[in-house]
Amino acid sequence: MDDIGSKSSSSQQSVGLITPVLLSGGAGTRLWPMSRALYPKQLLPLASAESMLVVTARRMGEAERYGPPVVICNDAHRFIVAEQLREAACPPAAIVLEPVGRNTGPAAAIAALIVAAEQPDGLLLLASSDGVVREEAAFNQAVAAGAVAARAGHIVTFGVKPDRPETGYGYIRLGTEELAKTVFRIDRFVEKPDRATAERYLAEGGYVWNSGIFLSRADRLIEELETHAPQILAAARTALARSKRDLDFIRLDPESFAAAPALSIDYAVMEKTRRAAVVPVDIGWNDVGSWAALWDIGAKDTAGNVVIGDAILEDVSGSYIRAEDRLVAAIGIKDMVLVVTDDAVLLVGRDRAGDVGKLVARLKEAGRGETELHSTVYRPWGSYQGIDEGDRFQVKRLIVKPGGRLSSQLHHHRAEHWVVVHGTAKVTRGDEELMIYENESVYIPIGTRHRLENPGKVPLHLIEVQSGSYLGEDDIVRFDDDYGRG
Repeated sequence: MDDIGSKSSSSQQSVGLITPVLLSGGAGTRLWPMSRALYPKQLLPLASAESMLVVTARRMGEAERYGPPVVICNDAHRFIVAEQLREAACPPAAIVLEPVGRNTGPAAAIAALIVAAEQPDGLLLLASSDGVVREEAAFNQAVAAGAVAARAGHIVTFGVKPDRPETGYGYIRLGTEELAKTVFRIDRFVEKPDRATAERYLAEGGYVWNSGIFLSRADRLIEELETHAPQILAAARTALARSKRDLDFIRLDPESFAAAPALSIDYAVMEKTRRAAVVPVDIGWNDVGSWAALWDIGAKDTAGNVVIGDAILEDVSGSYIRAEDRLVAAIGIKDMVLVVTDDAVLLVGRDRAGDVGKLVARLKEAGRGETELHSTVYRPWGSYQGIDEGDRFQVKRLIVKPGGRLSSQLHHHRAEHWVVVHGTAKVTRGDEELMIYENESVYIPIGTRHRLENPGKVPLHLIEVQSGSYLGEDDIVRFDDDYGRG
């Protein structure tokens, strides 16, 4: 891998275009059991047919205004992020891998340095990849208005006009000075209020919700970080200077990045700078922080239910029902959330949906794997799903995408038997090279070096039966891997 330094050839941006910076590092624990540590909410199709990451990338995909995005994500999600953007025809300028989560301040610093290396006064639009914006035209109009103030040297955020006394969001009080058309100086930031305070804000007017979306010139953001959060900027500079190229990814230096204080960009810069500005917007925004939020924005039936999947309901109202892969039947419930996956069921009152994260914390303490992985696990070559397991055996379903191939590997403790269900498999077993067709099988003895690949143009489906004394995923010795895994 080659040193990246402070510039990346993959971050080339066209002069005058805004660089979207998509933050994709969250875990989304309040949306368990759909959202899990290794496949979190931003990578799931929770609010539409496409993942929230892809929807966000498309929203900022107008050729006349935006350049290719910079994506900042968790190292464990890198292949899923890259594949989703590839399939959606949204090629990124760069995918930056955070070795550890440090909140939005360090991520913003990294993004500003990457953009500034190509165009110091270039604009970057910092946004989480897990929010919903239903009025995209209004969003882009607001960005255009904010860009005027941002080019003049202000750091602009977008304040959502409140329609209820929400206690789960931070608020911004508008100043009286209009810096540009529909752009106001920020009077002050306000922490999440209690109910009475939120009701007062709504009655008084002049307050907006803090959306966490920011627009700034790269050089201006760097200057403000230098003034108000120099430790963050210094750590980001070192982490980027010592970063490495790994396939299509930029790996930040772990030790340097970990030295950055874990602060939000709001606290590190926006609450301290004198250049903070806000555009009040009405864009149908929702941060999708819980199942109740998905009920809020979902299409409801005549009884006020949001139903996704195969469900039969009797005397059910005001509820969110999601059935991922099986029939769900419910009778006589009201204002509930019922989510059923192939390995977990969540039932919670809609008014308690924000507490799901506490339940996930208990599951983690108990060592439950359902907090980390779905039964379907995604890999750069495709996916596998656990079907059955018992003493000294387990059965999986493998799907290898066209052109995909697993690493050349061996296992010390298990043998494998592959049955091709659909497609054609190319199998290297020791010194042999075999073509295995539908309804045919191949056996891989313990300790035998082997490789599986899909040479065809359709997905390859196999059933894998493992048998042996130890069946853990860490019983892999890799000799060669197309995806840079050790």
